[in-house]
Amino acid sequence: MPELDRRRLLEYAIAGVTVTGTTAAAGGSGTAHAATAEDTTSSKGTTSAGHSTRAPIVVTPQDGRYDDMTTGYNKRWVGRPEQIRVIRSTADAVAAVQEAVTDGKRLSVRSGGGCFEDFVYNPEIETVLDLSTLDKVFYDESRRAFCVEPGAILLNVYDTLYRGWGVTLPGGLCYSVGMGGHACGGGYGLLSRQFGLVVDHLHAVEVVVVDAAGRARAVVATNDPNDPHHDLWWAHTGGGGGNFGVVTRYWFRSPDATGTDPDTLLPAPPSHVLLNIVAIPWSSVDEADFGRLLRNFCAWQQAHSAPGAPENALSSLFGLNHIAAGVLTLITQVDADAPDAEAILADHLTAIGAGTAQAVRDSLAAAPTKVTWGQATRFISTSNYAAPAVRVKARSAYLKGNFTTEQAAVIHRHLTSSDYSNPGASLILFPYGGEIGTVASDATAIPQRDSFVKMQYQAWWVDPATDDQHISWVRSMYREVYADTGGVPVPDGTWDGCYINYVDADMADPAQNTSGVPWSTFYYKDNYPRLQRAKAAYDPRNVFRHALSIEPPEGE
Repeated sequence: MPELDRRRLLEYAIAGVTVTGTTAAAGGSGTAHAATAEDTTSSKGTTSAGHSTRAPIVVTPQDGRYDDMTTGYNKRWVGRPEQIRVIRSTADAVAAVQEAVTDGKRLSVRSGGGCFEDFVYNPEIETVLDLSTLDKVFYDESRRAFCVEPGAILLNVYDTLYRGWGVTLPGGLCYSVGMGGHACGGGYGLLSRQFGLVVDHLHAVEVVVVDAAGRARAVVATNDPNDPHHDLWWAHTGGGGGNFGVVTRYWFRSPDATGTDPDTLLPAPPSHVLLNIVAIPWSSVDEADFGRLLRNFCAWQQAHSAPGAPENALSSLFGLNHIAAGVLTLITQVDADAPDAEAILADHLTAIGAGTAQAVRDSLAAAPTKVTWGQATRFISTSNYAAPAVRVKARSAYLKGNFTTEQAAVIHRHLTSSDYSNPGASLILFPYGGEIGTVASDATAIPQRDSFVKMQYQAWWVDPATDDQHISWVRSMYREVYADTGGVPVPDGTWDGCYINYVDADMADPAQNTSGVPWSTFYYKDNYPRLQRAKAAYDPRNVFRHALSIEPPEGE
């Protein structure tokens, strides 16, 4: 397949779906560095950050940089804050937060700029803390862990970890997502079936918090159950960004890692992968074939997602694109070093096409390219749609069972509607399960551990004048798929709520969520009360808040 055609398929398949930080992701320019750790942590876990010796960088509306720094990936949201503070150190963050609290200013935090909603940029925000230049990646001998600062973008994180030590984190597919929001929302990618979520490797986190007296300070919280700040660590293992404070450093080390050799402290990715890209022409797919493809994909995931299953070496994303795109796309990556890798890929593709027309099955014939893991990662992560003025509406769901034939028909009708035409509209299916399911639902803040498919309903476009029609299309399909449960994926035996990194303010809107189930249940399920207690302990003044922020417990 010609290179340009392959890239176009990837653009359709992963457009917009890999921006996964609730307050940090795409759009940031970060450069990873190897550096020596400068750990100022005291024995009590509070950092003595001191005062920065450099003058603060303050960007105001008169500055030529202002317009570039007041919007992120989703151009639906443009802010007009009084100032943007460029944060270069923990001390900078402490000083900026203290100033905002003292002056009574509403603040928000950006590291990469990929929030789907207006949590960073909205009319109430007066100060934006920009962490995009706080972007180092290095091995910290004192903690026997890898330190990643929040502004480090994922591709730089992967390159630095892999080239320096031969290790990686099982994070997202988009190169420009910032670690700041990605990690604290859970963090997921094509290696997660093999190695779990990013937060499953979170050893410690440094957070600038504000106490009841209005004093800002930096606190280091670890995964040690005896750490007095352990709940703050736990809150950052899926609690989402913009809730408890400003993350200034993460430290990563796998929980089963031993010794002091950094080459063994995080997962080693495959040396090579089989990369397979399939285009299924819409002209070959009728409604019955579409339903079979959708349900077959989910059925295969359900049957091959147990922890330790050999098929966990495979991960794929299925782009059910609007008919205007011309094709449905299936991108599959298999660990080439795994036993029977080619047979696993062939079985996957055969199972997806079972019962469909011959033309559809022919499209699903395996034709993998063996490339290094680094090559595949760079190719996939830089192939997502990146128009300079893209506008996005996205909604999410986790699946534990399968779509009904009626739900498949609803999706088909929306994807083939003659009243709406947009090649950037789609439902993207991601495989889940595998090692993700080895972690208890309450061991981290992200509770969806026994789902086997994660999905995103989404549209991206450019013209602001067409906002309503694109948003309406996404909402309509979502509402009709979940018509039996109030228009939303109520956690039950089939569905398991939503992913906080694909944040969706509609979940708190009673006009869109008529289930009577609160928005927090969809994202956090039974873990929400513990998150509320962490909120009360570390942000009692509710300094860090947005439309879906953790609410303090009643009476607090």
